[in-house]
Amino acid sequence: MPKRPHLGRAGAGALVVLAVLATYQAAGTSHSTPVSTQPEAVINVGRPGADPHEGAHRAPVPAGATVQQAIAAGPAAVIPPGRAAVRVPILMYHYIRINPDPRDGLGFNLSVAPEDFRAQMDWLAANAYQPINFDDLRGYLQGRHGLPPRPVILTFDDGYRDIYTAAFPVLKAHRFKAVAYIVSGFIGSPSSVSAEQVQEMDLNGIQIASHTVSHADLTKTSAQELGRQLQESKASLEALVGHPVLDFCYPSGAVTPRVAAAVAAAGYQTATTTAPGNVHSQTDRFLWGRVRVGGGERLDRFAADLAAVEPDVMASGVLLPDLAPRTPRPKMVFPLTYPQSGPGTALPVEGLLP
Repeated sequence: MPKRPHLGRAGAGALVVLAVLATYQAAGTSHSTPVSTQPEAVINVGRPGADPHEGAHRAPVPAGATVQQAIAAGPAAVIPPGRAAVRVPILMYHYIRINPDPRDGLGFNLSVAPEDFRAQMDWLAANAYQPINFDDLRGYLQGRHGLPPRPVILTFDDGYRDIYTAAFPVLKAHRFKAVAYIVSGFIGSPSSVSAEQVQEMDLNGIQIASHTVSHADLTKTSAQELGRQLQESKASLEALVGHPVLDFCYPSGAVTPRVAAAVAAAGYQTATTTAPGNVHSQTDRFLWGRVRVGGGERLDRFAADLAAVEPDVMASGVLLPDLAPRTPRPKMVFPLTYPQSGPGTALPVEGLLP
């Protein structure tokens, strides 16, 4: 696993991205659903098992429901659509294993023990966190629906086999959505997931996303190799799961203006880094930060990293995404076609990052 690069200027780069992508934000329309003006609910993060909204929860309105059906369902605690930026922690995992070599400091930092992972997922469930995926976050930022209280995204980098053997059973038991960043060229290798495992996870709530063909440092590749890493990984994963793959993760977090522009030009709609951050918007969607979950991390530290939550309100008539994974996902006909304008088009290289 390559060493994580220093990205101390990523925060400043994100500010520049806001200006570069403003034309795409303006091109899209965002229709906010009216909500009630009741006071925001008080959120109690620290009491495992307690209902933070004192009985305010109800089952989410299913996808495809009308606003009238949502109103009839009664008020609920929601994050209403219409906010330009939203706090959604994107948790970053690598291995779910016992580190086999105690002398390997990097391997230890990247390895969350299965017992610790189970405790973390239990804590999320006990504290009413709602795992969503990037489709849900995109839908919110594009104004199509609201979000449930305490949304969180669980991401797993590199496609190691233990995402299937150790993480996937726990996620299924909790009916949690998650995202797997797969290195397409490693599929089927001894330490990585197989093609069949990728397909099974895709059909059971794990969103499949790209992490290049060979985990290359994209900042050091030629223009031709950069395009190949982005396009071939996307195409091979789409052929495997039968639907578009729209999300990307920079290997080791390495990103430059040229790389970010190429990611957008390849048809991806989001990209994550290894830089810290948990507030996201449509205009910085190619530089979304994450919350690293490290090996040996205590549960109180894990909870502290999630203590700041997006304020919610009591509202009626707000549509929410499906929280439970939908199975099976529909297959699509290939070859896929992509729009020539809008969020998937090429971005100017100059000015994307400092």
